[in-house]
Amino acid sequence: MTTTKTEQVKNYLLSLQDAICTAIEKQEGGTTFREESWEYHGGGGGRARVLEGGRVFEKAGVNFSWVTGERLPASATAKRPELEGRSFQAMGVSLVVHPDNPFIPTSHANVRLIVAEKEGEEPVWWFGGGYDLTPYYGFEEDCRHWHTTAKTACEPFGKDVYPRYKKWCDDYFFLKHRNEPRGIGGLFYDDLNEWPFERCFEFMQAVGNSYIDAYIPIVEKRRQTPFTEQHKQFQQYRRGRYVEFNLVYDRGTLFGLQSGGRTESILMSLPPVVHWNYNWQPQPGSEEARLYDYFLKPRDWVNGSEESH
Repeated sequence: MTTTKTEQVKNYLLSLQDAICTAIEKQEGGTTFREESWEYHGGGGGRARVLEGGRVFEKAGVNFSWVTGERLPASATAKRPELEGRSFQAMGVSLVVHPDNPFIPTSHANVRLIVAEKEGEEPVWWFGGGYDLTPYYGFEEDCRHWHTTAKTACEPFGKDVYPRYKKWCDDYFFLKHRNEPRGIGGLFYDDLNEWPFERCFEFMQAVGNSYIDAYIPIVEKRRQTPFTEQHKQFQQYRRGRYVEFNLVYDRGTLFGLQSGGRTESILMSLPPVVHWNYNWQPQPGSEEARLYDYFLKPRDWVNGSEESH
C-alpha cells in the first residue's frame, strides 16, 4: 500500500466533504456549517462540520476523519480475527442530515477506507460505506428516485452490484429488537477488496458523488410542504429508532468509540430532539400507519414491487 494511493483517497474525501456541505448550505440560503479540526491520540485527526437550527435542516453533520492506531479495535476484527494486533489507518467521510420538515426524510451516508498493517507482511485494505434514507411520511416517487440514483451509480461495476448491496443495506439497517427496518434502505457494502485497489476507489467515488444527486432533489420537492405539530411529534418519535440503531448496532459508531475517537464527532449523527412514547401505535388507516404497512417493507423501489426476504 503506497502513500500515494492513500493520499489520493484522503484528498478525494476532503473534496467530497466540501461538495456535500456546499450543496446543503445552498438549500439553507443563509445558515452555514461551523468547523472544528481535531487531533487523534494515535495520529491523524479530522475536520468536523455541523450545521444546527437552520431553516431547512434542524441538524446536519458532515465529518472527515483520518486516524491511525497501533491495534485495530474489536469491532473491526470480530469477523476477521487474523487481523488482531495489526496497526491501522482509517479514513472516511460520514454524514447525517436531520431536516426540520417531517416530510423531508433523514439521510445518512458514509464512505471509508481501512488499512491494516503488520511488519513483514502485505497490508490488508478494504473499502466500505453506502447511504440510506429514513422517511417519516412516505412518497413512492422519492423512494424510486433514491434507489434509481443508487442503481445508476452501481451499474458500471456490474449488474449484480446494486441488488447485492441494496439487500445488504436492507439487512444491515434493521432493528432486530423492534423487528422493523430503520427506513427504506439504499446501499451498504463493507470489506470491499474483491477488485483491484483503483477499481474499489472508483466505486467509493461513484457512491460518494451520487449522494447529492440522490438526496437534494427530494429536499427541494418537500421543503415547502406544510406540516402540523402532529407531524412533528411523529417525526420525533421515529427519530428514536435512529438513535437506537446507532447506539446498539452501527459499526461506525462502535469502531469510533472502541478506537478512542472523538466522541462529539462520533455522536453528531444523533438527532437534536427525540421522543419515546410507551407502546405507541399509529391509528389504522393513517399516514403514520402507512409508513409501517407499506414503506417499511423490503421493496424493489426501482420497479415498484414488494420483495420477499
